[in-house]
Amino acid sequence: MRFVVGYTPNARGADAVALGSALARAQGAHLDLVYVVDKGTRYGVLNEEGGRVGHDGQTVLTAQREGLELVPEDVSVEFHVRNSDSFASGLIEAAVEGNARLIVVGAAGNGLFKRHTVGTVANGLLHASPVPVALAPRGSRSKDAVTRLTLAVGQRTGADAAIDTAIDWAKSRGVPLRLVSLVELDAEGDSGEVVNAAHVHANTVLTEASRRLPERHMVSVEVAHGRTIEEAIDDLEWDENEILLVGSSRLAERNRLFIGSTAYKVLRALPVPMVVIPRLLPVGPSGSGVQVTVED
Repeated sequence: MRFVVGYTPNARGADAVALGSALARAQGAHLDLVYVVDKGTRYGVLNEEGGRVGHDGQTVLTAQREGLELVPEDVSVEFHVRNSDSFASGLIEAAVEGNARLIVVGAAGNGLFKRHTVGTVANGLLHASPVPVALAPRGSRSKDAVTRLTLAVGQRTGADAAIDTAIDWAKSRGVPLRLVSLVELDAEGDSGEVVNAAHVHANTVLTEASRRLPERHMVSVEVAHGRTIEEAIDDLEWDENEILLVGSSRLAERNRLFIGSTAYKVLRALPVPMVVIPRLLPVGPSGSGVQVTVED
């Protein structure tokens, strides 16, 4: 199993490597650190015989050395350089060619500490990637293995598949699973009825998840509410090495990500990494596939 990490020799790149390392440790995956340069960049052959290396080549050598130094010794890793029109395109190309299961990137550098800021790279991935995308909040440098998975449970069509994914991930990683229903009290309708409906739905999902997970596997449910989605997120307690899973919007094309408005609200307030899963449609009576959504 391979994960692509979008590496840049700065704080954003270090955040991405830390998250990639934590996820790789949780599942025994191999990391491909991908450094994307403009198509016109001529970085040359990086020889090991002491020959002269041009400015662009030296920049790549420095990025390679610094990037690999950030990866723990127990994680398998390779460094790659790609020429592409954009950083996001280069990462997607690398993931598709390498049959990677995940793309990992860091937050933009102008955000708040331990919070997400969606820059041009993340935005491009969240609207085009055919594989899941993991987003590291700014300054999140823990490389310890994931300790808990949380799934944002929606009630719209397709949410069952997101639940399937979360259960599979929790089972394969052997980590606790938390199911969270987020309620925005400013939404239309009676607040009490909305919260009660969220509790009923969340507990129904909990029952199904408990049935499908191994005996004694830890699984829990919480309903968080506030005047806004951001307040609901702040109402929850988060482990330092926790990951939140959400599904791509129902507006996404097949095999592509498209993050919805609710997920963006969650992302702005979230203090832990988020993994967004692409929308996959069934491919026929005997085919496999899932449709993953998060409420917009």
